[in-house]
Amino acid sequence: MDAAQKALVETAQALVASGKGILAADESGGTIKKRFDTINTESTEDRRRAYREMLFTTKGAADFVSGVILFDETIRQTASDGRKLAKILEDQGIIPGIKVDKGAVPLAKSPRELVTDGLDGLRARLVEYRDLGARFAKWRAVIDIEGDSVPSSYCIDVNAHALARYAALCQEEGIVPIVEPEVLMDGDHSVERCYDVTRATLHTVFAALYDQRVDLEGILLKPNMVIPGKKSKSGPASPDDVADWTIRCFREVVPAAVPGIVFLSGGQGDEEATANLNAINQKGPHPWQLSFSYGRALQAPALAAWQGEDAKADAGQKAYLHRAHMNGLARSGAWTGDAEAAAG
Repeated sequence: MDAAQKALVETAQALVASGKGILAADESGGTIKKRFDTINTESTEDRRRAYREMLFTTKGAADFVSGVILFDETIRQTASDGRKLAKILEDQGIIPGIKVDKGAVPLAKSPRELVTDGLDGLRARLVEYRDLGARFAKWRAVIDIEGDSVPSSYCIDVNAHALARYAALCQEEGIVPIVEPEVLMDGDHSVERCYDVTRATLHTVFAALYDQRVDLEGILLKPNMVIPGKKSKSGPASPDDVADWTIRCFREVVPAAVPGIVFLSGGQGDEEATANLNAINQKGPHPWQLSFSYGRALQAPALAAWQGEDAKADAGQKAYLHRAHMNGLARSGAWTGDAEAAAG
């Protein structure tokens, strides 16, 4: 293993250190506007900076948060004390990362499905982001489930190829790629259908990563849990069922060389995402570290407590730290409802 490869592996392992996970703070302009709308706060550059500075300066967060995924605007922003936001994270031992894809667009020849843009010019962007402090990156592919015909194998193939090209380019520039093929939970599909689609997607993604010569020890996988759709007639699955289906799926298709799986919350409730991660870890040991890379499921209580007001920053930080702590406990299967109440 040469020095460059060793550095990638060490960063990947640090991101899934025991008791820690990743904060996804890479919301696009449109997404964060929707979130600010819920607290009647205008989404200006200054308010976005103030909100993220509140999260990033939370004392004690580094005990439970190993890395933060930033948006292009955020990695360039300066905090009120004159430091870059990425430097604030670094100074706490939290690894800065960056979202590098340019969002999902309709897939040519299959407009009901989506493909992620952003490969054009990616190498140059990665060099710039690395110089701005990013040590890992994220690329999200969107796989929807609609009846028996969506997703098509064409959609899965195209998105898998893009994920693999992105991952190869990242590793070439010394940046750990987080590979995120998200099977959405928005439909009415059963947990069995989610299992089938997730399994097929991951199988295709890892075949593409192999073809593109990606070093699996220097990546992280950010997938959905195997969970029924929000509109499923069977209703939500229990944490125990989610754990069983998820573990079964991942043991079939995810190579043990991958150091960690950092689950996305994918629209789950705050405590629901924690409970499901906890149940998955209780059924170990596993070949990989099983962690979290949550956005809304870590931030929603903090956003509600902050309300866009600097005077309420302490309340926002307390709410964020609480959720980070709870998910840190779930990393080892140690979360309980009593722990939730005691630390709340």
